[in-house]
Amino acid sequence: MRGGAGVVGLIGSSTITSICAVESVGGTHEEDGESEGVVDPGVVVGVEDDGEEFQYHSGAGDLDLAGEATDRKWSIRCVDVVKRLAGIPVLNGLNVAIPDDMVTVVLGPSGTGKSVLIKHLIGLMFPDSGDVQVLGNSVPKLTMPKLLELRRRIGVLFQDGALFGSMSVFDNVAFPLRQHTGMSESQIGERVRQRLADVGLAEAMDDSPSQLSGGMRKRAGFARALVTEPDVVIFDEPDSGLDPVRTALLCELIKEMHEVNGGTYIVVTHNIASARQIGEYIALLWRGRIVEAGDAERMFSSENPFVRQFLSGSAAGPLGMD
Repeated sequence: MRGGAGVVGLIGSSTITSICAVESVGGTHEEDGESEGVVDPGVVVGVEDDGEEFQYHSGAGDLDLAGEATDRKWSIRCVDVVKRLAGIPVLNGLNVAIPDDMVTVVLGPSGTGKSVLIKHLIGLMFPDSGDVQVLGNSVPKLTMPKLLELRRRIGVLFQDGALFGSMSVFDNVAFPLRQHTGMSESQIGERVRQRLADVGLAEAMDDSPSQLSGGMRKRAGFARALVTEPDVVIFDEPDSGLDPVRTALLCELIKEMHEVNGGTYIVVTHNIASARQIGEYIALLWRGRIVEAGDAERMFSSENPFVRQFLSGSAAGPLGMD
């Protein structure tokens, strides 16, 4: 899987240009390769730290952001990340590390910053302060050419599959290869057919997205995210809109593809059943910070009241309707 020519799996047909052919994103990078307005990663500004509000959260010193030399390697680190939207802190001093070559599940209540975190990982948003490190690169400090190069090593499957309605399934999956590689059509055809076979869509390659069920559209989006053989694959609520059986089947497919291809898989969800089925490492996000993170066995036996409540789906506990 390593070393393949990658590209971001498309985030939506309306934003494909911003992913595949963008010259400027977010206003912090310029075409000449210079970065401006980037806050020193060591400086934390605007963190709202109410002791009572964060009483269940681990401190940065309690989270393993580096790992031991003999322990796992880390593909992604977020260090003291602050991001405000309309003056409201969405990421509020976020510290988290994502291990390499594992399926990591990022859990959290709705509206707690999970999608904003994804956008920071792929450079569609940049932190007001702190640092986001992906595959050894500080994303806020990357020049635009380097950022685009990094994105080609990341695949993304968003909630609706984000397929082009005017293209066949085959052409949707082939699109990143045609845009970002020098592969011949015969090479592209071989790669695309293999990926569609991997996700069980070999017989649907000539269909249009409108002919597919919701689960099939997600599988087609998954094939496209994998077609460039990326080092990191990010899934944004892959179980959204699916019934429990199809959710379980999609999770099983994610496990199978990870076993075959390796790499860093990040599944962002609030579905506890999905986390139990595929999560090897789990990070629980609430109020813009990580409450606790660790191997799945440790997390599902945690004594933290919030973690216990969320992972058990209980009404009793710190998390309410507000």
